[in-house]
Amino acid sequence: MNISDEALIDKIKQGDLDAFEKLISNYETKVYTIAYRYFGNYNDASDLAQEALIKVYRSINTFRGESSFSTWLYRVVTNVCKDELRRRARPKTVSIDEMIEDGKSPGVETKCRPIEEIVIRKELQDEVQEALNSLTEDFRTIVIMRDIQGYSYEEISSFLECSMGTVKSRLNRARNALKERLLERRDLFMGTHIETIGRG
Repeated sequence: MNISDEALIDKIKQGDLDAFEKLISNYETKVYTIAYRYFGNYNDASDLAQEALIKVYRSINTFRGESSFSTWLYRVVTNVCKDELRRRARPKTVSIDEMIEDGKSPGVETKCRPIEEIVIRKELQDEVQEALNSLTEDFRTIVIMRDIQGYSYEEISSFLECSMGTVKSRLNRARNALKERLLERRDLFMGTHIETIGRG
């Protein structure tokens, strides 16, 4: 019998550690993936995911159910990652390797390709990654949430505590900024369907 997040959270607030393990088992992969998108390497992602889960446990009593647990969790994890980015105070890597490898990147097919095309795709991937890293923190966050994590406008609005109109406007500006950086190397993107980036 599946136990709801709300029931597990009630048990956790009463000091039930097993309930916390059951709750987190449903979200561990998601937490790690978020951290990986921000830092682009497994060691940092693992460390930050662990730190975030500790913070979730310590602050679970502050969860009032005003949003879904997943939205609240995303807020905690993202804030941990953003705090670490600020602490390091230098450009960090947000990897889109997995997005391209699993076929989720716009315009990318999953069938086998000639070695020349694989090399071109890798170069394109590096350029997109650098462009994403060059965005401001706010722009990077909203692109990750919408275009990589796939959150709805409503969920992003709740997380950022702003209207959906603001979300759409900021996302549009972020996508345009990303396109501008990509178009600076237009010669690399000829024939790679750059016009598909940022749709949806």
